[in-house]
Amino acid sequence: MKKIYFIVPYPHGAAPSQRFRFEQYYDVLQQNGFSFYISSFLDRSAWDILYQPGHYFLKTFKILAGFLRRTADLFKMRGYDFVFIHREATPVGPPVFEWLIAKVLRKKIVYDFDDAIWLPNTSAHNKIAAGIKWHGKVASICRWSYKVSCGNEYLADYARQYNSHVIVNPTTIDTIHLHNRVKDQNSSEIVIGWTGTHSTSQYLDDILPVIEKLEKTHDFTFMVVSNAPLRSAIKSLKYIHWNKETEIEDLMQFNIGIMPLRDDRWAKGKCGFKALQYMSLGIPALVSPVGVNTRIVDDQVNGMICKSPQEWEQAIVGYISDAQLRTEAGKAARKKIEEHYSVLSNTGNFIGLFS
Repeated sequence: MKKIYFIVPYPHGAAPSQRFRFEQYYDVLQQNGFSFYISSFLDRSAWDILYQPGHYFLKTFKILAGFLRRTADLFKMRGYDFVFIHREATPVGPPVFEWLIAKVLRKKIVYDFDDAIWLPNTSAHNKIAAGIKWHGKVASICRWSYKVSCGNEYLADYARQYNSHVIVNPTTIDTIHLHNRVKDQNSSEIVIGWTGTHSTSQYLDDILPVIEKLEKTHDFTFMVVSNAPLRSAIKSLKYIHWNKETEIEDLMQFNIGIMPLRDDRWAKGKCGFKALQYMSLGIPALVSPVGVNTRIVDDQVNGMICKSPQEWEQAIVGYISDAQLRTEAGKAARKKIEEHYSVLSNTGNFIGLFS
């Protein structure tokens, strides 16, 4: 039986990047003869304050506790065949632990990331950490790894500069146990929806004028599911605080899902998670033509790719006005996820990381 030691940043079930990149494969790994151990840098109490302003002393204490945990990991992982590292072993500082794992312990590292994490993109609430994040370590970890698992081709192209064993391992949806419902598009109320964290709500700024204009002539609710309220004068706005337990039920209220992005290097590294969630539930996705979005969404088949405010407006009006169009696009969206972005369709690819 092969053994995998997971080195991850966050507690189990807390972060979307972990939930939808590898946590939902734990049962699959066991079914395929693997055993594993999971070590998170942050514990649950640290995660709860991570993106809150202040708490500097407690955050420092929790970071130090994480470093102690990583030191203990070096002794615990000796009997393991693979070490799976998601993003980084520690959130700050040089890649000391990765070097020790690769060069001293001689472990096969499977290095996984789903954002352009070699670029500075630190939260405003954690500016102190910005100078010690050590973004350049991504290249070194790629170089020392047995294999590199990347969420899309843009990330893979970066990794291939340092490692020839790079696998595109897309973020996937569990269409059997979690996203296993399909939206009934014949509902009387129309909901245009967006979900995401406070850190990505900035991308809504470009679409809000379109929403504000359309709410004067069309009847709909603009729903935001997030971990922080959206500051906006939009009259149709309805905020729902994100909750893991009610996530699917909340998303099922959407008739149309939107994912605006700005065309920059950071956005190019995103893995289209919002679009994947919408589409898996039979909800057409309207997206900006940035990065992997144009691979996930087939324009005018399972959603629409919107290049300008005018195209956003036309797409929204088209879907608001035609339930049959929403239904057909939703069915095509679900089919696309099942065939290309589901746990079931990607299982062989994921298991292949450990061969």
